[in-house]
Amino acid sequence: MRHSIPREKPLIDADSHSEGFRQTREASRGALTEDYVELIADLIEDGNEARQVDIAARLGVSQPTVAKMLARLTAKGLVSRKPYRGVFLTDEGREVAHQSRVRHQTVENFLLSLGVSAETARLDAEGIEHYVSAETLRAFRKAMTTAR
Repeated sequence: MRHSIPREKPLIDADSHSEGFRQTREASRGALTEDYVELIADLIEDGNEARQVDIAARLGVSQPTVAKMLARLTAKGLVSRKPYRGVFLTDEGREVAHQSRVRHQTVENFLLSLGVSAETARLDAEGIEHYVSAETLRAFRKAMTTAR
């Protein structure tokens, strides 16, 4: 027996409906780029070089997978690589990393303010940060400011 969940609101028009899916697909494509660039920034800021082997270990992927992504990031102008050295961010790459980190911290802090455990907030923020809109981030910040 199928149980249907009653809708709270009527079904929206097809164009509006498809916009949500389009935004999700776009965010999904950018999520991997942002994860790599943010990790590279973290490794560099931690005083280390961002080496392919370290990126692979931290993302839990193979080195050939990292090599392919680094080639794409280089083509996009987000990173540069030097033989026998690590990976470096371009100015544009640093900006992408900064924006991603700000989104991540906002989402994580908001989840913490709701009482979510630190570990769960960190893990959930890693996914949510790529899909949350600027408007929602502003609302998160406002809610955290007014809650104090």
